[in-house]
Amino acid sequence: MKMSLKVERIENYLEELYPDAYCELHYTKDYELLLAVMLSAQTTDKRVNQVTHVLFQKYDTLEKLKGASVSDLEKIIKEIGTYHKKALFLKEIATILVDEFDGKMPYDRKELESLPGVGRKTVNVVLGELGVEPAIAVDTHVERVSKRLMLAKDDDSVLEVEKKLQKSFKKECWVKRHHQLIFFGRYHCKAIKPDCENCKLKDFCRETKKKKKVLARK
Repeated sequence: MKMSLKVERIENYLEELYPDAYCELHYTKDYELLLAVMLSAQTTDKRVNQVTHVLFQKYDTLEKLKGASVSDLEKIIKEIGTYHKKALFLKEIATILVDEFDGKMPYDRKELESLPGVGRKTVNVVLGELGVEPAIAVDTHVERVSKRLMLAKDDDSVLEVEKKLQKSFKKECWVKRHHQLIFFGRYHCKAIKPDCENCKLKDFCRETKKKKKVLARK
C-alpha cells in the first residue's frame, strides 16, 4: 500500500474514533502545563491530575512554589513515578522562572529545553498545546502506534519517529494528530492486549502480523 493511502486511512480512522481528542492534563496557567507535562514522565495523566490538583492549589504562584520545601513537594507528588527527582525539578524550574524570567514562562524552545527535567517531548507538548508552534510530541503511546502502523521503523529513535510523522501529516494538523495518536494508543492500540480484532487498520499493522506468525507456529 502506498504511504499516502495508508496515511489517509489512518487519518480517517483517527477522525472517526477521536474527532475531539485533547490534552487530558489539567492546567489553568501556561507554566502549570509545563510542570504537569514534566511530571507526566513515567506515569499517567490521571495520576498527574490528582497530584497537581493539590499542588497548584497550595502553591498557586511561581513565587510560592519557589519557596516550597522539597520534602513538602515530595509528599504532594509521591503517588507518581520518580517523585524525589521531580520534586527537585518543580522547585528548580520555579526558581529559574522567577529569578531569570521575571516570573513568566518563556516560549522559546531552547530556553524551555534548558530547564531541569524538560526535554524535547515536553516542549513539543507545551508549544503545540498553547498554539505557539505546530508540533508532534512522541511519547510512549505515539511511538508504539507509529511503529505498529509502519509509519516508522521498529528501530527508529524518538526523534526519527517525530520527523517521519511530520512528513506524513500536514503541519496544520500536527497538534490534533498528536492528541489522536495518544488517545488511540491509550484506549485502543494498547501496549498490552490491543484491540486488534476490531481495528480497521489491522491489515497493515505490525502487531497483527506478529500475532499471525505466532498462531502459524502452533
